[in-house]
Amino acid sequence: MILDPFLLLLIGMVVLASLLPAHGRGAQAVNIAADIGIVLLFFLHGAKLSREAIWNGARAWKLHLATLGTTFAAFPLLGLAMQRIGALPDTMRAGLLFLTLLPSTVQSSIAFTAIARGNVAAAVVSASFSNLLGIVLTPLLVALLMRSGGTAGMISFQSIEGIVLQLLLPFVIGHLMRPWIGSFVERHRQALGRVDRTSILLIVYSAFSAAVVEGLWHKVSRTELALLTGACIALLLAVLIFTWGLGRILGFSRQDAIVLQFCGSKKSLASGVPIAGVLFPAGAVGPLILPLMLFHQIQLIACALLARHYGEEAEQAMGKRAAETAEASS
Repeated sequence: MILDPFLLLLIGMVVLASLLPAHGRGAQAVNIAADIGIVLLFFLHGAKLSREAIWNGARAWKLHLATLGTTFAAFPLLGLAMQRIGALPDTMRAGLLFLTLLPSTVQSSIAFTAIARGNVAAAVVSASFSNLLGIVLTPLLVALLMRSGGTAGMISFQSIEGIVLQLLLPFVIGHLMRPWIGSFVERHRQALGRVDRTSILLIVYSAFSAAVVEGLWHKVSRTELALLTGACIALLLAVLIFTWGLGRILGFSRQDAIVLQFCGSKKSLASGVPIAGVLFPAGAVGPLILPLMLFHQIQLIACALLARHYGEEAEQAMGKRAAETAEASS
């Protein structure tokens, strides 16, 4: 397989974070840079989309129900099934179950949907609603399925505030400014597309740096880590196949099927870490979020490959149609 350059950059970020993790003021600077990239990303997405496209995305109720069903029903069922993997320690199995109860990511789901030429407007609605709903559903599912610790602290208002201020507000402002900057964005669409990739690279480096600083490579043996990695890969593969098949069964268009696959297959590290801090004792948080850390990196790399593949397919199809139109007109 010819390695995708973006995939190599993602692997490079993991290696860099393992060798030179950001900590202290450096970590703060990386986090700020990632936040700026995310805000700019959503501002540009808002500027790119017409009001008609946003309305069509919000009306895709069947797509949103399928995405939420995958995130909060199909995923947890797979997590329960993986509790039978006796070769893994109890904490790792609990961590696998916990990650399946989390909401979808927002920024990476939408960024990959954009790269794959999917329905970005629908992805914004699905991913954002999943993340907001997860604030309530995830603690309830933890209490029901893990029977650990209760849900007495819930998630602070800062989680909702972060989604609104960092994701939805820039998107709305960008869309409102579309009449003035829309033509500029269209002319420089390819160059501005690098913002998507840059923000994802920053997120990978920031998240993996935090894990390394917390002593990621000293908490588990190599055998356990290999088994856990295999379990995460199997989990992601099962969900990717499930979402692909579900999209075909429900008769979704190519653009909507991409949304279902990318929004339905993700689990949010940004939401998972604070939720774990609220629901579990401090000493148990580290081992419990290790599967989430691994799954987070694996899903980014796998979806980067898929997004680039889908994007190239779309470009080839557009070029073919353009050539056929030109030939017909001549």
